[in-house]
Amino acid sequence: MKISPAHRQYHPKWYRPQISTYWWSHEWPYLKFMLRELSSVPVAFFVVIILLQLWSLREGRESYLEFQQWLKNPVLIILNGLSFIFVLFHTITWFNLAPKAMVIRWRGKRVPNLLISSPNYVAWVVISGLVILLLTRQG
Repeated sequence: MKISPAHRQYHPKWYRPQISTYWWSHEWPYLKFMLRELSSVPVAFFVVIILLQLWSLREGRESYLEFQQWLKNPVLIILNGLSFIFVLFHTITWFNLAPKAMVIRWRGKRVPNLLISSPNYVAWVVISGLVILLLTRQG
């Protein structure tokens, strides 16, 4: 025997507040989160540029010179500048998230955030210095 459910003529709608599509743009923490997520696109752009650079290096001197000439395009210069700003933002916000992701306790007390995030910055400066030294070395 099949029992059909009882239906009403009127079913009240549930309360669902209207939320703007741009809800995240009204408060800085949400906006910062969205910008950090969006900054993964320029990071991917840099990865593609580096892979193209390595491919042109593998192809030989002439190919690499053509690649360097291509990079002088004003559109690419602007894209690289904007990407650099987004990558810096991505790096800084990522390093600042480290204390939230890694809760370290020492003798029952939480280690201050500065002691967790500062080694990231120190490593960043040291590695950047070594790369600059390597690239500017005469030899």
